[in-house]
Amino acid sequence: MMGLIDCHLHLIDRKVAQHSWLGDVPALQGRDFTLDDAQALYGGEVAGAIFMEVDVDAADIRAEARWIGGLVARGRLLGQICACRPEHDDPGALDDWIAEARTLGAVGMRRILHTVPDEVSESQVFRANVRRIGRAGLTFDMNFLHRTLDRAEALARACDDMVLVLDHCGTPDIAGGEWEIWAAGITRLAALPHVNVKLSGVTAYAAPGADHAAAVAPYIDHVLTSFGTGRVVWGSDWPVVNMGAGLPGWLAITRAVLSRLSADEAADVARNNAGRIYGVTLQAPDSSANTAP
Repeated sequence: MMGLIDCHLHLIDRKVAQHSWLGDVPALQGRDFTLDDAQALYGGEVAGAIFMEVDVDAADIRAEARWIGGLVARGRLLGQICACRPEHDDPGALDDWIAEARTLGAVGMRRILHTVPDEVSESQVFRANVRRIGRAGLTFDMNFLHRTLDRAEALARACDDMVLVLDHCGTPDIAGGEWEIWAAGITRLAALPHVNVKLSGVTAYAAPGADHAAAVAPYIDHVLTSFGTGRVVWGSDWPVVNMGAGLPGWLAITRAVLSRLSADEAADVARNNAGRIYGVTLQAPDSSANTAP
């Protein structure tokens, strides 16, 4: 029993919100992905979960968050990381959205950046609005490709008074063998104490048919060596993980990784860091509230 906090759980209900990008991913078409589905796959290894926005279409950002807010209110999720569009020059609208998101259990916000021009994160408007998110007490999850980790570093340096989390180990191109630019970017980002990293998503970047555990091992090792176990959180990336090892396979890899750490280090990666970074708390096992997803 690892007692994980899943910091990157996607849920999809097409009646609630639309995600245009799903049309390009056959593995995720034709069905919804529910909290009950995820719980069945967790196998007792996950003690609580934080919803991660699913690159929802802009028109449905609030609809998605309000739906998830209901699950948070019922104790089925620990919190949520909401979508936002910091590139828009309307601080009043962002402040309004932040205020509502806080009532919906928001612990952070995210803007997917690998689907927009690379320079989006470099505008003064974008950076000022990310800092507004930080001043509101929310984290900001950074989603960059391996080739743009220099831009992630620039954003982090411009937003050095808040908590940032780099998603998916910086999205390494494992199948393409692009090690050097990714590894150097991780080393530079790890030198910034306000930047954390999420152990998630990496099996989807391995080549089809690869031994996932072997393929991701050097990347996970570099992340742990660079950031240490005090700034790493874990995420399932379900159901996108189905494009790689699948959730049971990723849990098996996680179990092997944690087994090589000390008990305290494993607990930090599994759940303690998530509690500190996102401000979430697991209820005691004998609580009458249902906090497990």
